Amino acid sequence: MTTLVLGHKSPDTDSTGSPIIWAWYLSRTGTPAKPVLLGQPNTEAAFVLRHWGLDQPEIIADLTAEDEVVIVDTNNPAELPDGIHQAKIKGIIDHHMLVGGLKTRAPIEITIRPLACTATILHDLMGPAVASAPTAIKGAMLSCILSDTLEFRSPTTTPHDRAVAESLAADLGVSIPDLAAQQFAAKSDVSAFSDAALLRMDSKEYALAGKDLRISVLETTAPAVVLDRKASLMRSMVDVAKADGADQVLLFVIDILREEATLLVPNDLVRQMAEASFGVKVSGDTVVLPGIVSRKLQIIPALKL
Repeated sequence: MTTLVLGHKSPDTDSTGSPIIWAWYLSRTGTPAKPVLLGQPNTEAAFVLRHWGLDQPEIIADLTAEDEVVIVDTNNPAELPDGIHQAKIKGIIDHHMLVGGLKTRAPIEITIRPLACTATILHDLMGPAVASAPTAIKGAMLSCILSDTLEFRSPTTTPHDRAVAESLAADLGVSIPDLAAQQFAAKSDVSAFSDAALLRMDSKEYALAGKDLRISVLETTAPAVVLDRKASLMRSMVDVAKADGADQVLLFVIDILREEATLLVPNDLVRQMAEASFGVKVSGDTVVLPGIVSRKLQIIPALKL
């Protein structure tokens, strides 16, 4: 039986790279495994695959009762296929808060650590095996950490995340600023995506005060490219919310270089939420939130209504 290693839907760099990393390690240590994705990787993740010469994993739509799986970079059932409740879950490795709702057939190994990136945890769990990992596996680890930490700008970054990234970069002979710049340029190229695709590209479901929210972020070094589309994005929010069973889509455009977020404000509900959550006064259809770059640490915990 081959173990499937998978991350969350709408795979970003960490949820694309971490399944590849862990599947390599499991296979190396005697457990046949293969990485799979739950959707098309975003533009940065696709760049990382090309840059390190990695094949894109197979994209799957669901799981069956016969599938053995290890889940990485999430523990949230809403971010996983419906079939996860029937599949044989063998383990969970994550760096997000514990959501609950997954039921397993037997005791499993769970590793959830307060680090910025799942790949950092994988690096630690692999121990000495990292030294013998192929260049592409080490490169994927480095790229995942740079992505999730926004090149150490994110408040989620720990000294350990940074130390692991710097060690990998030194081993690989890679300039962190150069690689990060290439990744962020790829992440910022969203011209080929529809408004609906942008709203779902990096998105989490979240319930607040009886409202089902889709909280989307777009991390970019060129926020004007996204904000130039704000009118059509706000119109598309209605259709995306309806199709996805949400009451409202929130879109935060994260300016990586200025280290701030711009929240689109299409209606009174979002205005009230922005003012209650971030202590700002909203006077138009956008509001700038200085210093806000992390959905996990700064956006979701702050949300109020």
